[in-house]
Formats: sequence, C-alpha cells, structure tokens
Amino acid sequence: MVWRSVMISRPAKLRREHYSLAIEQEQTALVPFEDIAVIVLNHREITLTHPVLSACAEYGIGLYATGSNHQPAGVFLPFLSHSRTTRMMRRQLDIARPLAKQAWAGIVRRKIENQAACLRLCGKNGVDRMESYARRVRSGDGDNLEGQAAAFYFTQLFGQGFHRAEERWTNAALDYGYAVLRGAIARGLVAHGFHPTIGLFHDSEQNAFNLADDLIEPFRPLIDLHVAKHPATTEGGLLPADKSALVALLNVDVAMPQGRMSALSAIEYAVESMVRVYEEDAELQLPTLVGLQPHRLEC
Repeated sequence: MVWRSVMISRPAKLRREHYSLAIEQEQTALVPFEDIAVIVLNHREITLTHPVLSACAEYGIGLYATGSNHQPAGVFLPFLSHSRTTRMMRRQLDIARPLAKQAWAGIVRRKIENQAACLRLCGKNGVDRMESYARRVRSGDGDNLEGQAAAFYFTQLFGQGFHRAEERWTNAALDYGYAVLRGAIARGLVAHGFHPTIGLFHDSEQNAFNLADDLIEPFRPLIDLHVAKHPATTEGGLLPADKSALVALLNVDVAMPQGRMSALSAIEYAVESMVRVYEEDAELQLPTLVGLQPHRLEC
C-alpha cells in the first residue's frame, strides 16, 4: 500500500533519480516513488522532467496541477495500466440496472450515515434526522434523499446562512479537499482497470470522472469534518498550510470492514470491492467516518 502524499508550494525542479523523486529547492530531498500516492504541484515555478511523468505512470501516482486560483485543475493518471481494461469496460457498460441502483443506494446510505457522524463529532444538532434519511434510502434513491439530506446537513454544520455556491473560505476548502479525494479515487479506479468516465449513477457526457464522482460520496464527510473543525484563521483564500492539511486527510483513519486504515487504503479496498460488484454482484465496502486521527503504521 502507498501512504505518502507530496505537496510542493515553492519553486522547485523535479527529476527522477533512480527509484526516487528528487525535489530540488535550497536543498534536494529524495522520496521513493513506491511510497508516493499523490503529488500536488501548487506553484507556477515548478518544472519537471519527462522521466518524472513516466515514473508517475509506472508507479501509479496521481499528479495534480493547480490553476490560477490554486485549486486542483487537472490530474495526470496512468494510461490503461491494467491488463484487463477492455473486459472491465464491457462489464461497466453491461451492468444490470437493478444492480447499479442497489450499489448507488448503498453509496448514498453510507454518505448520509457519515454526514450524521460528522454532525455528531462536531456537536451539532440534526443527527437523528440524518439517520432517518439514511434508513429510508431505497434502490436508486428515487426519492432523492441524498439531496434532501445535503440541504439540511450543510446548514446544520456551517450555519443557516450557508450556501455551497458562495465564494467564501469554507467552500474553497471543501472544493480543494474534494478535488484531492476525486483524483485519488480516479487513480485507484484506473489502477484496477476501470474507465472513470462510465459511472453507476453519474453519467454526464462532459465528465471524465463519473465513476469517481460516484465513489467519492461516502468520503466527502471526512473533508467536511476537517473544515468544520478548522475554520479560517485569516480573511481571503486558502493558505499553504490549509492546503497541506487538506491533502494530509488522505492519511487520516476511517473504518472499513477490514479494520481502521488510512483514507488512501480505504479507497483501494473500496475500488477492489467495486470490481467484485461488477464481476460477482457483491456488496460495496465503504468507509465509516470515525474522526480525524492520522493513521499510524504499526512496527
């Protein structure tokens, strides 16, 4: 399993040195490629060599580039790295609608359960109502309980005047964290032979990450919890420390059927279970929010 995320927010030159990423700044730091899950390039004066891109593809590393607003604008993913990509694409296209609707209901149910847990961990009201929404989710979520729950949840978490469309620090932080999660999930999907454009529920022709946008839903409350617990310390946009903390959430513990593990590892297990959904009609294994404790490796 991979554990590390690398965020670069100052001028740097990136090059490959044998099996490691060399980050040249005032001093040169070496990070083994096999230890890296994601790299975030968050400065206009970062240059990198072609062997670095090749290594990212070889080791399955998600490489993010940020735009002028310092939000993730794109992600470099390995191209068809799985040996059975065509077979998996056929299974994605041919999945029975009842099975897809059941899987989507499981995703929505766990998302709402995690939103309820987020409210509980923040000492907010509305936990019982959120748990009621979760219990009433049925195949395909035809009643749109996901949307009803979200409308109630965000105002409980961030206040009655909160709207996701507003330009404010909280929304910028949520968008940044979601974008990092989305790329990490897309990376995991590609590594297991999926085409991220073919979703279970999301099906926009203009979205290259429909399947990632399905699987991200139960992970979103992890970002929400961090943002609610760590409000802005200054006026204006995100500080480098804010962005580093959001990237570091990939290494925060969540609960899975196999036990507690980092969000990055949970993504891997969730994607593996999605393979079984398509091949064996199995049940998705999804994360449960437990807090913001960084994962610690046992020696």
